[in-house]
Amino acid sequence: MKKFFCLILLTTAFIIGKAQPLYKEVAQINDSVDYYLEIAIFNKEDKKSYNKAIIYTEKAIDYAKNEKLEHKLGDCYLVLGRIYYDLNKLDDAIENFIRSINIYTKKEANYNLAFAYYNLGKCYLESNKIELSEIYFKKATNIYEKLNLKDAIQLINLQKGIIQKNKKQYEAASKLFQNVIDNIETEALLDVEVEAFLLLGEIETEKGNPYKAIEFLESALKLNASGNNNTNLQQRILKDLMQAYKNIDQFSKSQFYAEKYIQISDSIGNFFNTSLYENAYDKIQFDKQLQTIQQLDEEKKSQQKTLRFSKLISILSIALISILSLLSLSLFKNNKIRINTNKLLKEKNKELIKEKEKAELASKTRSEFLATVSHELRTPLNAINGITYLLLQENPKESQMNYLKSLEFSGNYLLNFINDILEINRLESDKVQIEKISFNINELVENLSTSFNEFTNENNVTFHVSIDKSIKNLIVGDITKLSQVLINLINNAIKFSKNGDVWLNIKNTHQTENQITLFFEVKDNGIGIPFEKQESIFESFSQGSVEINRTYGGTGLGLSIVKKLIELLDSTIKLQSEPNKGTAFTFEITFDKGNSLENTSSEEVTTRVDGKTFKNKNVLLVEDNKINQMITCKMLERKAINCTIIDNGEEAIEHLKTNTYDLVLMDVHLPGINGTEATAIIRTFDTKTPIIALTAISLNENREMLLSYGMNEVITKPFVPEDFYTVLASYLTKTEE
Repeated sequence: MKKFFCLILLTTAFIIGKAQPLYKEVAQINDSVDYYLEIAIFNKEDKKSYNKAIIYTEKAIDYAKNEKLEHKLGDCYLVLGRIYYDLNKLDDAIENFIRSINIYTKKEANYNLAFAYYNLGKCYLESNKIELSEIYFKKATNIYEKLNLKDAIQLINLQKGIIQKNKKQYEAASKLFQNVIDNIETEALLDVEVEAFLLLGEIETEKGNPYKAIEFLESALKLNASGNNNTNLQQRILKDLMQAYKNIDQFSKSQFYAEKYIQISDSIGNFFNTSLYENAYDKIQFDKQLQTIQQLDEEKKSQQKTLRFSKLISILSIALISILSLLSLSLFKNNKIRINTNKLLKEKNKELIKEKEKAELASKTRSEFLATVSHELRTPLNAINGITYLLLQENPKESQMNYLKSLEFSGNYLLNFINDILEINRLESDKVQIEKISFNINELVENLSTSFNEFTNENNVTFHVSIDKSIKNLIVGDITKLSQVLINLINNAIKFSKNGDVWLNIKNTHQTENQITLFFEVKDNGIGIPFEKQESIFESFSQGSVEINRTYGGTGLGLSIVKKLIELLDSTIKLQSEPNKGTAFTFEITFDKGNSLENTSSEEVTTRVDGKTFKNKNVLLVEDNKINQMITCKMLERKAINCTIIDNGEEAIEHLKTNTYDLVLMDVHLPGINGTEATAIIRTFDTKTPIIALTAISLNENREMLLSYGMNEVITKPFVPEDFYTVLASYLTKTEE
């Protein structure tokens, strides 16, 4: 193809360099679309016959649609858009440019797409839609820059200058027009350079510089005469010169250019009067309407044929409706009964929904209340336990020891009570997830047994452990919840079996290639559970009797927690007990199998805590509570750790920018910026210093959230001193490495 597109580009100054065309050169016309378009452009450019140009372009469109040549349709719409633009039918031009863009964008960006964007931008500019025009000029510029078409970019710069001129941004517009004049190198864009001079003249006129305006306008007139002698540009130049000379009272020259302006205006008017003797646009629209009428007429005939058949169907339908009406009458009473029943059900449903919402609100209120109470109790409890620990470490008098031990016991009892209440609340919140972790059941039982050594010695209890030797694999399951269950059951068994025996038996009841089912039994020969209490023993705050509670203590929540955990692990717990003979709790859990125990090596990693680990280390404590400041600082100083205290997050951030520490203890709840926000900011400039959170909120609910802000570890208040020192040692040892 596309000899005809060269004509478009010549008239719009779109040939650059060595007259490179918008479209690729093709040696010959290879289909009728190209033929029709070439004739259309010839009539538009050479003969100024817009009637024939539109007719042949429409023929090209029809041919492309019939032959399904979608890639050719883009060319057709682009040519038709240019024709409507020249006829100042901007809405039709915009419609056709958009159609061509929709087709061109299906392939890689090329000259055609850039040219369509450029023309669409010009249409929006003339429609005074400045923002839209800027968008499409920018898209065209991007493609021209990608294709390295420097001269083509000057076309865009000219339009950008016009936009700035319309916005009264004369300095920016003048720079763009001057840039166009300085950078155009090909004669094919001579009209663009002429228009740039013309626009500079108009700007100077608007700025009140008539002599400078005349200088630019005379340059434009001279340059136009030496080139294509564009009559439209010449007409504009003559009009502006006429006004410019009039402004400086040179009426003879103003009259001279006025006569030339009238002469060229008459010639242009005569030309269009002769060339547009018929309205092709209206004719084409009429043809389209006629085609639509013919189509509607054919549809009407088809509907008439269908109508005859529909009459027969209607007769049969009437008969069928009559039969159905009789059936409807017989069903009417049943429907009436059903409606009344549904109405009653809806009312009951509304009542149930209200009750459900009340229950959910009560549950939410209770959860929020427990969380608040937990925080408010843990903070003073931390002070009680901390001060008690410090006093016990200072070699108190013999007469004071019993008081301090009682205080320590009361603090630990209250802490366990709070933890049990929060655990029950957490388990009832439906937010608990089951973990899948590979672990060694033998190691788990050994660790549990070791942790109960002191408790069994205090109660003079013999603890027996039996594990089925046929368990030859690691098992995959929730080790945390299983540990909680066993700890609660063993703890109860030891507590209620003083001077007796406690057994933990684990048996392999069934296994497949990938799974194994284990039977757990925790048995004792203690005081047992009365028969009348066995049904309610798993309820919250339930114990055998008031006397048992007073004798043995406890919250009555342990077995309730066990039952809920067992249900989460998809099992049920069973109870067998006889007063004064003992109690046995049993349950079965199915686990996935892990690696063979023979191929698994177990290496326990412990952190050695000694004086060298802590000595002369520097720790920053960020804590707003004065009592907690005193307790934590004393505990650090007992280990020869240097402690610096800051009571808010803002100062801590600024302090750490200029000071370094081996470790930071960060309270989560601080005035102003809280501990999590402060940690997140610190991590933007310090990613190495360990930051450990101190919080009075339940650890199970907040650990992952706190770690996500950049904290390394979480210690829950009130903290156990041994655990506190162990955590510190693990991170202070890492800083030494």
